[in-house]
Amino acid sequence: MALRAAACDATVAVKVMLVEDDADVSRAVLRVLSADGIGVEVTEDPMVVLSHLEKGTADWDVVLLDVGLGLPNMNGIDVLHRFREAGSFASVVMLTGDNTAATALTCMRGGAFHYLTKPVESFELRSLIASAARYSTLRRELASARQTLSESTGSLLVGTSPAIRQLRATISRLADRDVPVLIQGESGTGKELVARGLHGGGARSGRFVAVNCGAIPESLIDSELFGHMRGAFTGASTDRAGVFVEADGGTLLLDEIGDMPMPVQARLLRVLQEGEIRAVGSSTTRKVDVRVIAASHVDLARAVEQRLFREDLYYRLNVVKVDVPPLRERLDDIPLLAAHLIRKHGGVTPPSLAPEALQLLIEHRWPGNVRELENALLHAIALCQGNVIGVDALPLQIGDRARRPAATFEIDEVTFAEAKRRANLVLERGYLLHVIQKAKGSVSEAARLAGLDRTNFRRLLKRNGIDSTSFK
Repeated sequence: MALRAAACDATVAVKVMLVEDDADVSRAVLRVLSADGIGVEVTEDPMVVLSHLEKGTADWDVVLLDVGLGLPNMNGIDVLHRFREAGSFASVVMLTGDNTAATALTCMRGGAFHYLTKPVESFELRSLIASAARYSTLRRELASARQTLSESTGSLLVGTSPAIRQLRATISRLADRDVPVLIQGESGTGKELVARGLHGGGARSGRFVAVNCGAIPESLIDSELFGHMRGAFTGASTDRAGVFVEADGGTLLLDEIGDMPMPVQARLLRVLQEGEIRAVGSSTTRKVDVRVIAASHVDLARAVEQRLFREDLYYRLNVVKVDVPPLRERLDDIPLLAAHLIRKHGGVTPPSLAPEALQLLIEHRWPGNVRELENALLHAIALCQGNVIGVDALPLQIGDRARRPAATFEIDEVTFAEAKRRANLVLERGYLLHVIQKAKGSVSEAARLAGLDRTNFRRLLKRNGIDSTSFK
């Protein structure tokens, strides 16, 4: 079915996509949102939406997605997972005719911003669209800030705990010492900010350049690092300077270096030893003066033992090692961190944080560390009613609130078999969370610990709405 747009004021920025196969529901939603001048696209076919996701043209602020969809091989939860996997900034609001806690939890655990029970109330729809659109805007602004490297060096190294004070002191001591540094820490702890602190406090006048070694296809990583000449390979239509040349006279952060393929490790070692690079397709070398800082969430010493990382490269990079503590080891910093992040993202008059909401933040385990805390507060700012962030504005997974609805229900209302099924689901999800956290996000390692093959383990993760990447 082709997309069709509702009449709307072209100056309104909010874009809404409605995926719904019930014509009555579609008309009701269109009537409410069109009256507010909000542009709405409607489709019954989720494949149309998925096509936009694949092409990178899914620029909606809010997606209203029917849980049922009425298709034999796909439901709304499946489409929701695809949005999450694609990294879309759109806030997905699920539409459901089932108002049970189990359905709500399935939606929220799958990455939904919120859910609405049909028939949809006009006031509730308007309020939720406004909050969801605001959350999408905040996420885009945050991603843009990270991409353009505009964050201040110490913004996420806020705190007074012994661990963070020691980290700041280490950065200060090492900044003007032109030696290789290996930064180890879990994902989301702020390893790049540590590298920026080392560069910013030093005497080098060149650029700070960061490259994620794990995000580059193996076939392109030599070109990304060392550059290439025109015609060196198919698609090389012009000469290109690699990141070593871009960082000449400055600092190069090789992030997630533990994911670098072994053959490339050998070529990197030679560059570090000789201080010169050879572009792909070139017959000449070029001298470069670069301070190399490596970062990894993987234990590189263990990777060396497992022969997944070159021992000689490890010692070349690990002249000085800096460990960045996970957030769960500095929970005393959460009040200051939360206050800083709310001021940063809360606009001209940022809201305050209710004591009970702060307590939930302190009690949470934070597998995604400071990055997870920042995203949680973005969510809370978007949903906040008034000038105080309460418990209800926090994401569902924060604190025990996420577990209580799944673990408790009215036993009198269900059969023994249904009660047993629900209890098993709670046990299954808890076990999976424990194993994937112990494996630090590695699906292969978690599957080994669970005694399952990787395919079945991935299926269980998907069924329980667990994203393994948030534990790396």
